[in-house]
Amino acid sequence: MNHVLGVVTVTHNSGETLRSFLQSVDEAVGVATTVDRATVVVADNDSRDPTIEAGIARAHAAVFVDRRANDGYGAGIDAAVDALPDDVDLVLVSNPDVVLSPSSLDHLVTAADRLPGAASIGPRILDGTGETYPSARALPSLRTGVGHALLGRVWPANPWSVAYKAERDSDRERAAGWLSGACFLVRREAYDAVGGFDHSYFMYFEDVDLGARLGEAGWTNVYVPEAVVTHTGAHSTAQNSAVMERVHHRSAALYLSRRYDSWWLAPLRLALRVGLRARSWWVTRG
Repeated sequence: MNHVLGVVTVTHNSGETLRSFLQSVDEAVGVATTVDRATVVVADNDSRDPTIEAGIARAHAAVFVDRRANDGYGAGIDAAVDALPDDVDLVLVSNPDVVLSPSSLDHLVTAADRLPGAASIGPRILDGTGETYPSARALPSLRTGVGHALLGRVWPANPWSVAYKAERDSDRERAAGWLSGACFLVRREAYDAVGGFDHSYFMYFEDVDLGARLGEAGWTNVYVPEAVVTHTGAHSTAQNSAVMERVHHRSAALYLSRRYDSWWLAPLRLALRVGLRARSWWVTRG
């Protein structure tokens, strides 16, 4: 089966990092034998000088969407998806500071063909040092979430973090609760059916939430380590690490409060909010 591919990314003061991503997309699409046509869309979330990102996008024949708003990663991705042609059936969602290996797209598209029940397919994501990032994780539960939050930084090998991150199971293809939003392929049919990303999440946990909703809709999320990409780092957030830590904790509280939403769990939701606020203060106090 041949496909019409969409590639979408969101920029926010991303600058020259976008160029390497688009170059890698050009090279990856060229070897994807079952892709008839590809459209690349760059949505800009209110960069200080969007002409930089616009110029880079146009140099690579990408559509540029100047949003003049920074309302979150998921909202930006959805704006980019909305700009894709109607006949696009597979969408590669990616951060702009990712570099695709030439064979990665072939592996992802081939997996989509042989796994018709998979809504999203994620590659092995390497960090800037070449180490595998745990990008295919279990959905956070109360037990693993609390254990990971309390001990993840001081005792990385604790059993709750190990169960949640599944980083010891990174060498085989397998189903996952959710896939990192840094880079994954998704069927547009499934993505549209669940309404795309939830814009309540400004940043962080929008990918967790999407994976959960795809699973609830009867789809699977599959990790395919043969496909390899490199995530060079969170360039647009590095200068605001304390702010992003607070955003991360707010998103975690939102996700868990919705997961445990029964009326009789109100005391638990309050305890989670208080605990996450305290942890946010602790990790940003410096």
